[in-house]
Parts: sequence; C-alpha cells; structure tokens
Amino acid sequence: MPPDADPLAPLMVRLDDLWQTLQGWLVSPAAWSQFALLVAAFLLAVLLTRRLLPAVRRGLSPRDEATGPLARLRRFALGALPLVLPLLAYGLTALGEGLTRAAFGEGEVIAFGKRVFLFLAARVLVREVLKDPFLRLMGRYVLVPMAALYALGILDEITEWLDTSRVDLGNISFSALALVRGVIAGALLFWCGTWSNRQSSSYIKAQAELRPATRELAVKASEVAIFGAAFLLLMSIMGIDLTAVAVLGGAIGVGVGLGLQQIAANFVSGIILLLEGQTTVGDYVELDDGSAGTIIRMTARACIIETVDGRWVVVPNDNFITSRVVNYSDAGKAHRYSAQFSVSYDTDINRVPALVEQAVGALPFVLAEPGGPSCELNAFGESSVDFEVEYWVNGIEDVTDDYRSKVLFCIWNALKAGGVEMPYPHRVVELRQPVASA
Repeated sequence: MPPDADPLAPLMVRLDDLWQTLQGWLVSPAAWSQFALLVAAFLLAVLLTRRLLPAVRRGLSPRDEATGPLARLRRFALGALPLVLPLLAYGLTALGEGLTRAAFGEGEVIAFGKRVFLFLAARVLVREVLKDPFLRLMGRYVLVPMAALYALGILDEITEWLDTSRVDLGNISFSALALVRGVIAGALLFWCGTWSNRQSSSYIKAQAELRPATRELAVKASEVAIFGAAFLLLMSIMGIDLTAVAVLGGAIGVGVGLGLQQIAANFVSGIILLLEGQTTVGDYVELDDGSAGTIIRMTARACIIETVDGRWVVVPNDNFITSRVVNYSDAGKAHRYSAQFSVSYDTDINRVPALVEQAVGALPFVLAEPGGPSCELNAFGESSVDFEVEYWVNGIEDVTDDYRSKVLFCIWNALKAGGVEMPYPHRVVELRQPVASA
C-alpha cells in the first residue's frame, strides 16, 4: 500500500459493495427464494428445539445432592441449552446453503443469514449462558461486536487494516492488530491464570499428607509457572520477539540489583523458609526483637504473625534468616516449664517437695516422661523459704500462662491441705530511745 493511500479506502469500498448487494437482493427472485429457505430453516429449528429440549433437560438434570465433576458438567450443559436454537438454525442454514450452491450456483443471501444466526448465538451466549462478570464483559464488548462485523462481511477488511498499521516502541515493533489481539488475549489469559491458580491452590491445600511448608511452596511454584507460561504465550500471540524482552529483563535485573535488593532478599528468604520447613504456618515463634505470635500466613515478601492479643505483625522473611528465631511449635516434643512459690520459715521444709510433686504430677497435662515434677529449694528469702517446681508438658505453653496458673492453684491447694503455712512479710521495728511517758 502506498504511504499516502487512505488505509480505510478498502473498507469503504467494501461497505459500498455491501450496500449495492443489499439493493440487488431486494429485486432478485433468487434472493427471495433464499430468504424463504432461510425462514424455513429457522422455523424448523424452532420446531426441533421445542420437541427436543424437554427430553434433553430431563436427561441432563442431576440429582440435587450430587456434587461431583459429572454433576457440575451436567449443570453447565443445562445452562448452555439457550444456545440450541441459534446453533441449530445455523446448522440447518449451512446445510441449506450447501444445497442451494450445488443446485443453483449461488447462495449469498442464505450465507448472510447463516452469519446472522451466529451473531444471535453470540448474543445469547453473553446474555444467558455466561455467568462470570469478566467473561460477560469480554463477550459484550469483544465477542458480540466481532460477530456483528462477521455477519456484515467486513471483518476481514478491518483485520487487514489493523494489520497494516504499525506500532513501534524502541526495538519492539508490532501491528495494531497484534496490540488489539494482545489486549484481548492478555485479559483472557489473566482470567484463565487466576482461575487456574485458584483451582490448583485449593487442590494442593487439600492434600493433608503434605507438610504445610511443602503445600505453601507448591502453591507458589504453581502460581509462578501458570503466570510465567501465560506471559510467554501472550508474547507469542502479540508477535513480540523474545530477544527484545530479554533486553528489558536485563534492565529489570539491574534495577533489582540497585534499588530492590531488600525485596529480592525477602523473596529468596521466603523460598528458603519454604524449602527448609523449619518455620511454617501455625508455628509459634519469638524473634530477637521480642515479637512473638503464631504464623498465620507466609507470602513471597513477609510472614504475618498474630499475637496473643489479636494484632497482626508483618515480619519480612529476611528476619527469619539473618536473626535468631525461637520456634516453640516442635510437634510431638515435650517442653519444660517452672513455677515459683514460697512457704513460711515455721514450716518443715522437708515435707514440701513430696507434697508438691505428688499434687502437680496428678494434673492431666503434666508428663511423667522425660521426667516427672521436680520440686527444688530455690532460696532463703527475707520472709519466706522460696521453692521452684519444674514440670513437662506436650507442645508449647499457652501464652496466657494457662498451664502455670493451673499449677499454682494446685500448689496452693496442696499446701493448704498439708497444713503448710504460706508466708507474709515480717518487719522488726527497733526503737533506739525510750518513749517518753505522758
């Protein structure tokens, strides 16, 4: 095409030819006979649809309690039944077009009607079949206009015009058609990627035999694979040379090295945490800065910790690699805790260990192995003799000191029952001078 030529000229010529063709159909007996065949095909499609649809609905309807893949497929097929009429009319019209062209050598009118039925099928699909808001939006503004252009017979001309228009961005060059196709394909690929990611994530998280860290790593790996494949497919659809994308990737790499080091470090640290599995969702951890809580979520950049008072603390993944972290959630391992108490100096302290050890050992959560309760003399205080009892429990202690509270109640009751006096402060006041008499 010459540089000074109007790119829309072929389209205008095609529209003028279409108008002339329509005028010719109005006075042509052959065209009217094809119109009659078109109407007959539509009426036959209506008759067949009314006869077939009730039986098809009965055959496809699943039981109300059915929830399996086959039941979902049958429900989807039921939702697509409104397409039967326009598609059946399209098929009968296509058959009529073949017979007309074989008998009379022409069939432009019936071919136009066939394309119109395809346009009606697109409208029914968008209005009655598609339920997802995004797909309905794409159908309303992409599928239906394209079907309308195809019905008018000018879709090829518009496609050719878009293909001749070029868009240059540095070393990357592509046509306007590739841009439009890329926008549409990109939107659809993003929707498909999001849907696939949800499905794969739900499936992976349902595998109870996998460790939580393994499930999280598998979810993130599938997400990267899905959207990476979608990006490469989109580049191929748009016709963009991947070597140009490699240059852009190098520039991004330099940007990461200069300004996004911390983000990259957190991302790599998150992968290391998931691979090692030493810290995972559900663990109760304590960091060097005193932050403590249960990990409720692990993302590519940070871990979210829920404290005992319900607050969420976002901790960068790098902190778990470069600083000391205490993980209390070693499943199946016992932990030792202690509780302090005091008795009066008037008490026979030799009786105290046996009383306390027997009482604490009777608590249901206190373990006999790796060692039962051990009561030890701790110190001689100003007003009391101080003891400490050590005991073992499974898992981590509740951060609200639930175990310690129960142990202290038990010690109090045991000492009271054994006649052991609890101390109270004693103070001796010495008067240096006699008090003057009144």
